Amino acid sequence: MHELSIAENIVDIVKQFVPDNQASAVGIIHLRVGPFAGIIPDSLKFCFATLSADAGMANADLRIELTPLAALCRACGNQSEVKNFTFRCSVCGGGDLEIVSGKELEVVEIEIAENT
Repeated sequence: MHELSIAENIVDIVKQFVPDNQASAVGIIHLRVGPFAGIIPDSLKFCFATLSADAGMANADLRIELTPLAALCRACGNQSEVKNFTFRCSVCGGGDLEIVSGKELEVVEIEIAENT
């Protein structure tokens, strides 16, 4: 299960940007994930919940934005979403495609709760 190591990396990334004394104030961590990242979102959330509690970020929650798999046809220039992993241009039927989205696995934003 590589979701565990990815969850560890997310915790490490948050620690790089959030001082230790503010770890408990981490609210929402926004991720962008594409289908080629091979992530099972529920498994990642489970692993993250366990690790973040141990890291003092018990209130932290992952919000995962799933990005579509999209490709650019080098023959005709059409860019479209790839459905069912069928790597053919929807316009010309060509197979010379460049993946332009769908490989993402990135922390986009870390929200910190304001002191009230």
